[in-house]
Amino acid sequence: MSGNEIREKYLKFMEQNGHAVIPSSALVPENDPTTLFTGSGMQPLIPYLMGEKHPKGTRLTDSQKCFRANDIEEVGDNRHTTFFEMLGNWSLGDYFKKDQLRWFFTFLVDEAKLDPSRIYVTVFAGDEALGIPRDDESVAIWQDLFAERGVEAKAVHIGSEEDGYDVGMQGGRIFYYDAAKNWWSRSGKPEVMPIGEIGGPDSEVFYDFGPEHATHPDFKDKQPHPNSDSGQFLEIGNSVFIEYIKKEDGSFAKLPQSNVDFGGGLERIAAAENSDPDVFKVDLLWKVVEQIESLSGKKYDDDLVAFRVITDHIRGAVFMIGDGVFPANDQQGYFVRRLLRRAVRYADQLGVPAGELKNLAESVIHTYETHYRNLSDKKDNIIDTIAREEEQFRRTLEKGLKELEKLSAKDSISGEDAFVLFTTYGFPFELTEEIVKGRGLSIDRDSFAAKMTEHQELSRSGAEQKFKGGLADHSEKVVQYHTATHLMLAGLRKYLGKDIHQAGSNITGERLRFDFTYGDRVERDTLDKVEEFVNSAIKTGGDVTIEMLQKTTAESDPTIEGSFWDRYPDEVKVYTMTGRNGEVFSRELCGGPHVEKLEDITGTFKIVKEESSSAGVRRVKAILE
Repeated sequence: MSGNEIREKYLKFMEQNGHAVIPSSALVPENDPTTLFTGSGMQPLIPYLMGEKHPKGTRLTDSQKCFRANDIEEVGDNRHTTFFEMLGNWSLGDYFKKDQLRWFFTFLVDEAKLDPSRIYVTVFAGDEALGIPRDDESVAIWQDLFAERGVEAKAVHIGSEEDGYDVGMQGGRIFYYDAAKNWWSRSGKPEVMPIGEIGGPDSEVFYDFGPEHATHPDFKDKQPHPNSDSGQFLEIGNSVFIEYIKKEDGSFAKLPQSNVDFGGGLERIAAAENSDPDVFKVDLLWKVVEQIESLSGKKYDDDLVAFRVITDHIRGAVFMIGDGVFPANDQQGYFVRRLLRRAVRYADQLGVPAGELKNLAESVIHTYETHYRNLSDKKDNIIDTIAREEEQFRRTLEKGLKELEKLSAKDSISGEDAFVLFTTYGFPFELTEEIVKGRGLSIDRDSFAAKMTEHQELSRSGAEQKFKGGLADHSEKVVQYHTATHLMLAGLRKYLGKDIHQAGSNITGERLRFDFTYGDRVERDTLDKVEEFVNSAIKTGGDVTIEMLQKTTAESDPTIEGSFWDRYPDEVKVYTMTGRNGEVFSRELCGGPHVEKLEDITGTFKIVKEESSSAGVRRVKAILE
């Protein structure tokens, strides 16, 4: 089966089991400045896992686009990619372990046609000190499921990953691991979770490609076990059972509403269906590999790393540009630029003619456009952007080579020198290192790595400060401020005109900061009127309701305010705030979260500062006191 077929089969299967199919969120997360990219399927669903009602109900499913910047340097083996799709389904207080595990197992065996004798699963071993029992319930469910397929499913204890290298498989099919492997919360293991954080045990599913694929040199003399990186086993899905909350005394209590959060790697399931652990041989990626072979005259096996880097990086860049992220020197754009420049570097290594990256991009678009229509809609823009970036990079490479010639007069190249070559001239460190060592000089790799880490952290911090719609967290007060921000924008549009639009925001539990399009200073008497509008709406009280609309429908509705339309999927959420007197205070495109009732906003709204943010953009700061 093709990757597209597996995705459609999964969504149809879950839909037949009562799930509403929701669109993928954008790669740039909304209301989450803690990360630059959407890196998991559950990330856009956090408000609903925390209790907000979803307009599509309590059973949801999707295929979420994901990007993990930290995996850029990992690309080159047979399983790591920066961009990937996560098949997901969620129960918001609806079904739980029995239905979830049965559905996923049934999908794998009956729909994806995987051999059940090659499927292995892991469960949580429990934590006696914290009073959290081991997950025997999931074990019993799994044993019944395997028995129905004629597969014996012995449950054995492993503990930690390191323990697994000593005890091995033990003839098991189901494996108990500790919290480092089989517990989920946003902050990690139970002992590090903050008070009020939710989490729970999970059950991971692995596919066994056979001992001949246990090729990782670090595991040569160790016992095999599923939750390791030996190469033999590949995790293809994880069901998280969110059923606990951490109390003030450090103990854990059961949640009144238990949720299911499932994520399965589309490319990895396709690799299992392929009976080959190399995800680059999945058709979603292999078409680009074949095109590189044709352009370079080389075969995939001649230089696996180069082929994989180019293929992954072009796909990642296509999807990010399609979501409105363009090459730049900081924030999200830094990673688009880095992907494309690394792709150029490895394309040159293979002998791919200059200017061909845009044609590889066209192949990616063709593969995915039936499901992700925004790629075909923005095809010309994506291709032109990639072509310009390659052309610009080749010009800077020429300048960088001249600068490197000057530096080569020294006995060694410092990390600072290499960093300047990279940031000023776009000269990749690997290329600098290769040239320098070829001339018998040394280079300070550690110092360069330290400078790069500092640079990336500053980039992330800048994104957090300027993030559009960014919330510090999803605490009650932050949610109140976020809802009040909608009312404030409605007030600004009422008194300053309908040309007012959001230009960015940053919201914490102590204040809101909001940028909007306007060319002149806003007088105090106008700000007072906006304050009165917000406070009157809160005092009047009323409902905050959500509806799902096609983006084209929402864009054409003059009653709906929205910014950053290109960052939203084809189907969008519109929040309407209606007073008990029937007045519609605000109707705006957003991703949530919000209070359910306007009267849930506590305190008096006050604008404490108004100033210029940039040309044509004003900034206000406000508090609830």
